[in-house]
This record gives sequence, C-alpha cells and structure tokens, in this order.
Amino acid sequence: MMQIQPKLTSVETSIFSIMSALAQKHNAINLSQGFPNFKSDPVLIQAVTKAMNSGKNQYAPMPGVFALRESISKKFEGLYNTSYHPETEITVTAGATQAIFTIISTFVKPGDEVIIFKPAYDCYQPAIELNGGKTISIPLKAPDYLIDWQAVAKNITSQTKLIIINTPHNPSGTVMSEKDMLKLQALTDNTDIIILSDEVYEHIIFDGEIHQSVCRFPKLKERSFITASFGKTFHNTGWKIGYCCAPKPLMEAFRNVHQFNVFSVNHPTQVALAEYLKTPDHYTGLSEFYQEKRDYFLKLIRHSRFKFTPSKGTYFQVLDFSEITEKSDIAFAKHLTIEEGIASIPLSVFNDQNRDDKVLRFCFAKTEETLQKAAEILNAI
Repeated sequence: MMQIQPKLTSVETSIFSIMSALAQKHNAINLSQGFPNFKSDPVLIQAVTKAMNSGKNQYAPMPGVFALRESISKKFEGLYNTSYHPETEITVTAGATQAIFTIISTFVKPGDEVIIFKPAYDCYQPAIELNGGKTISIPLKAPDYLIDWQAVAKNITSQTKLIIINTPHNPSGTVMSEKDMLKLQALTDNTDIIILSDEVYEHIIFDGEIHQSVCRFPKLKERSFITASFGKTFHNTGWKIGYCCAPKPLMEAFRNVHQFNVFSVNHPTQVALAEYLKTPDHYTGLSEFYQEKRDYFLKLIRHSRFKFTPSKGTYFQVLDFSEITEKSDIAFAKHLTIEEGIASIPLSVFNDQNRDDKVLRFCFAKTEETLQKAAEILNAI
C-alpha cells in the first residue's frame, strides 16, 4: 500500500464545522460560525445580476478589476488619509483567508519564524507550517487579551520573518490601540520583518474607538500587508471576496504567487462592488449598526449567570461561564448545543495546548428575533 505522508498531520476537523454540524443535527440556534442571518443590500445583489447580464462572466484581470481597485484606493484616502496605488499596490482576492495564505506562502521559508498572538484565528498556524515556518505564539491573557510587548521583544530573533496582527480581534473582540501600533512600529523599525495585518473587521468597531490600521503609521505601512473582507463588510460571506494592500515591492512578490494560486476572482461581483463602494454610507454606518446589535444582545442577557466585558469590535461577544460550570469550554459548548439548543465557539481551540479560560464566543450578527431566542436560552442556564 501507498505510504501517504501529508504535510499537515496534526490538524483536526475545524471547530466551526463541528459546531455548525452539531447545531444542524440538534436544531440549535447557531451563534457559532461568524456569518449574518440577514440579507445583503438588494442594491448590491441587483448590481451583481446586472454585471452578469451585461456579460462580465469570463476571467477578471489577475490583480482584480481596475475600477474596484480604484474604489478601494479612494476608500483608504477617505478613511485613513493615505493612499495605495490601484495599479501596483492593491490586489483583489478570494476572501481574506486566501490573501493571508498567499502572503505567508510568498515570504515564509523553512526555518523562518512567524509571531502570532493566541487566541488566534485558525488559518494562521497551518499556513505557516505548510511552508516550513515555525510558529512563535504569544498569549493574550483573559479577560483583556492585551498584547505583552515585552514578550514580543524577547521573541524577535534574526529568524523572525513575519508578525501577524489582527484588529479588531477575532475571537476576543478586542482592538489594538494607537499605543500598540507605535510599540509595533518601534520594535520592527530597521528590521526586515514583514507585518501581516488582518483587518477584516475594520468597519465594525464600537464605543467611539478609531480603527488603528497599520496604514496610519508610515514606518509600519512600508513593511505591511493589510487584508480585508467584503464578505464581512457587506453581509455576504459566501461570496468569498476580499483584497489586500501593500507597498509595490511587497505586492509584486505577492502577485507572483497569487497568479498561480487562484489567478483571478469572481468577475461580476467585482464589477458590482466597484460601483457599490462609490457610496461610503455602505460601510461608514456599520459600527453603529452592529453596536446596536451588541447592546441589544447584552441587554437581553444582563441578568444571566454569564459574565462579560462588551466587545470592542467584530460581531462577536465573549461570555465567561466560570461561575456556571467546571466543565471545559469544549464540553460546555457541546452541552449547550445538544442539550440547550444554542451553538457557540470555545476559545481554547484558538490557544496553545488548549488553554481554557472558561469563555465561549457568540456571534451577534443575527436578527433581533434570533438574538431574543438565544437570550431566552442563555438566561435559563
């Protein structure tokens, strides 16, 4: 028989797949996977249909439709008072995850070290390991999940190729501050370290906070990729379309790999988004929209036995169940799904050695009716 030796040997089925399957099997309210259960703007749907009917159904240009890259460039000018050239510094991707995988594949070689912060989104480490890199994980401690910059400094070596940051942060719902960015800028100045800044929730940030994109900081911008997601922004995660931005030399290297990965991305959707982005209201009102949902959800469960600090960004809320049960977060998440009818995500799966802070992540990108039903269950526990 063949001796099959895959490059990834320790990866189990994604917790998202496990919890969603359990939710479906037991007819539970699914607040585990991060997707809205309400519709996208009909104007955007119609724009995609129009693009299809007008014949935009063949391969798009490899870096993306120029009109869309131009719209993205104007968005950065309007929001962050900085610019990325649409011709050479912006590439449309098949979602942010593809962009992240391609960035890592472009630069990480065997023996290179990549610093990530855990709990971390689950696509980072497998991509590092597939490319022969070594993951250096720095813990974010509950309940604040703040970065220990002294620990970062101690872990930077001559082998450090990449540092991955994520703000607003999934799964904890925290955000990086201006002070954090200045610390990162100082630590990486006069080095060859590349920054991968996962900013897919850039438009979902609460309580008057300002999104501290790496592009706001000139010394960071010159060494950084930004990855972003239209799916998260416009309530259509199934379209799998996003983009990344970086200075020209970094983007040239990225495109050398991108062209042999997916080459190009869904054409009619790009055409539609290029037109849709001309109206900034489509994304500038998202923080208020989701903050209302966060506040509504937390008001409904304020008398429950769960403890919480309101999420500062993303459409996720972490709930502490330490006063309810001594079960592990994985066991309790499965119990809630099977016995109580509500699905969540245990944060230990995003930590090293399954560190268990007794917290679960719930997605509140749902209709009020769904959030009401979820709250009734949580309040009864």
